Amino acid sequence: MRGPVALCFLFLSSQAFACETKVCLADPEALSLTEVITFESTISNPGPGRNVDILLVMNGAVFGERFAGQTLAQDRIHDSLSGAALAPLTVLPGAAGQNLSVVYVNGNNILNGYGSAGFPKRQAQGEGAISFLFDEDQSALAFQIRGGESGRTEVVFLARNGAELARLNLPQVGEHDFGFIRADGNADIAGVLLTNEDPQGIALDNVRFGHAPDLS
Repeated sequence: MRGPVALCFLFLSSQAFACETKVCLADPEALSLTEVITFESTISNPGPGRNVDILLVMNGAVFGERFAGQTLAQDRIHDSLSGAALAPLTVLPGAAGQNLSVVYVNGNNILNGYGSAGFPKRQAQGEGAISFLFDEDQSALAFQIRGGESGRTEVVFLARNGAELARLNLPQVGEHDFGFIRADGNADIAGVLLTNEDPQGIALDNVRFGHAPDLS
């Protein structure tokens, strides 16, 4: 990550506890995160990837399309969700062919959300929503966006009771790492939802989380 975006994150990291939202952008390299999900242990394929019609259970989090209580719009190329998530926060898969795929590209695996056009159509790849639910609540996290073409990406942070903590529009996305931290330090981020309107769609990789050990 270079140039103005990197400088922006350095500034935001230093101002994390003064931002106007409950979850703030932060320099991902400045966060003390102990766990990472890379998707490397998951079976993948090149091209459209390996279709995943069920929840993808990884060590520390479960991945799907949306959360129970949310409604998926039926008339859009890119997934759009409305409605409040229900308690307790529960991640759900999308319809067959409209959930996830794991793609092998440039030597590693990445996670795609699939839109309404359905797997394996190119116009659906990366257009779908991606949600994930942590096994334990978090105060900070980071992830890598892959394949973005400077389109709009929105990330929503949810508590275990379904309450929305924050909704952020990310800076124009490409191959960037993003870090996030709770402004008050509370460890109550249970779920994350990603949607986008990028012309080529986006993929997700290297989800980092986990609390630094208390050595006091």
